[in-house]
Amino acid sequence: ASALGEVAVDPSAARSLTGDPIWAAASALPWVGPQLAAVSQVAAAIDDVAADALGPLSDAASGLSADALRPVDGAFDVARIAALEPAAGAAAQSLATAAVDLDGIDDVPLLGVVRTAVGQARELVAEAAGSADALHRATQLVPAVLGLDGPRSYLVVFQNNAEWRSMGGIVGAVAQISTDGGRLSLTAQGSSGDFRSSQDDPVVALPDEILDIFDTRPARFIQNVTQLPDFTLGAPIAREMWLRERGTAVDGVVALDPVSLSYILRATGPVTLPTGDQLTSDNAVSLLLDEVYRRYEEPAAQDAFFQSAAAAVFQALADGRADPGALVDALTEAGEQRRLLVWSTDAAEQAILDGTTLQGALPVTDAERTEFGVYLNDGTGSKMDYHLGVDVETAWCGADSASVRVTLRNDAPDPSTLPDYVTGGGAFGVPVGEALTGGYVYLPEGGTLAHQRL
Repeated sequence: ASALGEVAVDPSAARSLTGDPIWAAASALPWVGPQLAAVSQVAAAIDDVAADALGPLSDAASGLSADALRPVDGAFDVARIAALEPAAGAAAQSLATAAVDLDGIDDVPLLGVVRTAVGQARELVAEAAGSADALHRATQLVPAVLGLDGPRSYLVVFQNNAEWRSMGGIVGAVAQISTDGGRLSLTAQGSSGDFRSSQDDPVVALPDEILDIFDTRPARFIQNVTQLPDFTLGAPIAREMWLRERGTAVDGVVALDPVSLSYILRATGPVTLPTGDQLTSDNAVSLLLDEVYRRYEEPAAQDAFFQSAAAAVFQALADGRADPGALVDALTEAGEQRRLLVWSTDAAEQAILDGTTLQGALPVTDAERTEFGVYLNDGTGSKMDYHLGVDVETAWCGADSASVRVTLRNDAPDPSTLPDYVTGGGAFGVPVGEALTGGYVYLPEGGTLAHQRL
């Protein structure tokens, strides 16, 4: 905060120096004019950011240290986080406006040194705008999720990446988290084996376009709700299944995977499980996606291990053992990699997630970007995908055509060293040691498939 006050002096001086009538008149001259105009526009945009964004945000956050983001007596100070919302909103708006202003500068007539400076300013402001937007959304959403206005409950589904589904992996373990006034409690846990009543009939009616691709499986088996490549469709199905099994209508659904847990463990430090194992950021993925199947033959024992791991990490968070800065970094990384997904039953809160990776929606093509989606699903009935690698490459082949190359690689060891539960034992007609993967490619709206080669 103290540094921002000093930093604001330079943009203000630069704007004053480049905003007088003589400078403005010279900006109309050939050749030199565009250089002067660009410098003036950059100075004005950065000065607006310093005055209208960073200043108010600094004032609002001056009393908010990292320790303020730790729970005290078991409760997060959600009112304190919510109090940041007006300043965060103003900062986000100011930075978004500055980003648009800088994007409007014409690069064509600029000299190299000026073009480079304008590019640096654009990148800096765009990054800050993204951070401010995320902060604003967080100040709106986090207090509500943590029960600022009353009790809430959420279903947390843990995706198992050893058996691929479109959003990451099958849903194995689940947990219900309740919040109230900043306090968190683990109120129920379960596994995919607990969901029986939905397996005969779909719990919701699926659109024809979904049925044509996936049949009714995503609406009958909890493991397959993440087979749908859109979390805004899969999450409500998981909620309905939990309601039928446990009688609780949760306020939202959150998805995590073992890689996300490994990131969170960087913030909490190691946790000790009832088995005596220490779960750390270094061993979480291998322990949860590989070692557990070598150690326990019975799925029930595997499920119990997964549940104990989830409970231990949750308790570390609830006890305030996580370093706040490291936790924010962990959740940011998980979100950017689409490993952390969030859906809310509240339409206004769901709208806050619009356009973010947390929403887990299908890719959107706009005037600036052409988006493809590649979604992989296991067809082996196994946990072989822990040993599979995947690379996706896209390239333009002309003004209006592109290629998508998906490369799968099987790095599994000698199958005789793997349990049948991992290899599938050939139960679905796939030779032991091999893996069958269903790949779905989502094209931009209006796109057509010219040809494919396997």
